[in-house]
Amino acid sequence: MTDTLRVDIWSDIACPWCYIGKRRFEAGVAEFTRTHPEIEIEVESHSYELAPDTPDNYSGSEIDFLTKHKGMPRERVEDMLEQMTQMAALEGIEFDFAKLQHANTSRAHRVLHLAKSQGLQAEMQDRLFRAYFSEGRLVSDATTLAELGEEVGLDADEVRDAFDDEEFEDAVERDITRARMLGVTGVPYFLFEEKYAVSGAQSADVFANVLEQVLSFSISGEEPE
Repeated sequence: MTDTLRVDIWSDIACPWCYIGKRRFEAGVAEFTRTHPEIEIEVESHSYELAPDTPDNYSGSEIDFLTKHKGMPRERVEDMLEQMTQMAALEGIEFDFAKLQHANTSRAHRVLHLAKSQGLQAEMQDRLFRAYFSEGRLVSDATTLAELGEEVGLDADEVRDAFDDEEFEDAVERDITRARMLGVTGVPYFLFEEKYAVSGAQSADVFANVLEQVLSFSISGEEPE
C-alpha cells in the first residue's frame, strides 16, 4: 500500500504565478489529505530562474523591468499587474507591485538550497515570496537575505557564505538543467511521482484530483486519465 506520494516543484521567487500556485497546491493537498489521512505528500522544491539576465545591481520596479528590458507596453503591464494583484487576493496573498524591487534571484536560490540542507526549505521559500511580493524587500541584497534567513532559523553567516558556495551554485544549476531535460519552459511546474506533470497555477481542485489519480495508479497500476 502506497503511503507516500512525491511531488517535485520548480519555481522562482520572482514569479507571481509560482506564489499563487504554491498556495493553491497546498489547498489541494489539504483537500486530498482530508480523505486520505494515511498518505504523506513529500514535496521538494527546485530552482528555476525566469529572468537570469536581470543585472545584479538592477534598481528598478517590476513595471520598469517589463517595459524597458522586455519591451512590453506600459499600459499592458499595469493592467496585467492589477489583474495579478486581484487574483492573489483571492488566495489570501498580498501583492504590492508599487513597492516591489525587481531582482536577480540567483542568490535567493542558493539560500533556498542552504535552507533545504537544514530542513527549512518551505519556511524560507514562504518568507522570500512574502518579502518580495508584499514587503518590497530586495532579495538580491546580502544583508536582506541574511536577515530573512535568520527569521526562519538559519545562521546569518551561513547565509552569506552560501552566496559564494560552489556546492549550492551547482545545486541550482542541476535543478535548472533537469528542468530543461524535462522540457520545462515556464513555472510553476509540478512533477508527481517523477512521472506525471502539471504546469501552471491550477486550482486546488485540480491538484487534489491529480493526487487522487496518481494514488489510484500507484495502487492499481492503471494510467491516470
